[in-house]
Amino acid sequence: MADQKPDPTPFIEQANRILDEAGRRNLTLRLIGALAFHIHCPKFNYIQLETGRFFTDVDFMAYVEDQAKTEGMFKELGYLDDPRIKTVPGLRRSIFFTADHRLHSDVFYDVLEFSHTIDFRGRLAIDSPTISLVDLLLEKMQIFRLNEKDAIDTLMLVREHDVGSHDEQTINIDYMAKVCKADWGLWRTVTANLEKVDKLADDYAVLTAEDREIVRTRLAEIAARIDREPTTLSWRIRSRIGERIKWYNDVDEVM
Repeated sequence: MADQKPDPTPFIEQANRILDEAGRRNLTLRLIGALAFHIHCPKFNYIQLETGRFFTDVDFMAYVEDQAKTEGMFKELGYLDDPRIKTVPGLRRSIFFTADHRLHSDVFYDVLEFSHTIDFRGRLAIDSPTISLVDLLLEKMQIFRLNEKDAIDTLMLVREHDVGSHDEQTINIDYMAKVCKADWGLWRTVTANLEKVDKLADDYAVLTAEDREIVRTRLAEIAARIDREPTTLSWRIRSRIGERIKWYNDVDEVM
């Protein structure tokens, strides 16, 4: 257990302030990242707190068509933008800081581009105030070098929510399977991470034996559903190359 427990309060307050203003302006903005996991797991978010999963920022997904209006909103709320981000060609992202630089927000537009690309076009209306549960899971499972904080978020999400074929308080594994079987590289990383999270479940005393059993059952269901999904032609072509060519992006290449 961590000696000092994280306090999400200032981050939640910041998120609510931004989301309320976005709502008044009819801007589509959805939370991603650790805070989104915390908010969408009200019963089990103590897992983050008990394991010392500290919060560092408030991140959002938006549509690129709203980028100018979104940037204008943040500035009117008193946030400063990071001008360096505009020097990176093709990067669909904005970074904002409070005046004292104690809190900051990243806003990603249309896609999340890290180890793999996750497409959010047409998906932000599925849930609110966060992205959908399956998109939260994909946000973590696409990370090639999965670290402890990402594993904690994943364990918490899978403990809180059942899996199924729809998005209503459920991790839509039909959608996850479809996305993975259209992209061999994403499939390779996601399936490896599902196995990794399964093994890491034993490392946290905050999880009871029942918690671990439920998490492992759901992880197995996710893996089995992905395995059953038919592959696309592009997936099969890429699978012939396998790991001889790198199938993921190094994060510093897309920052």
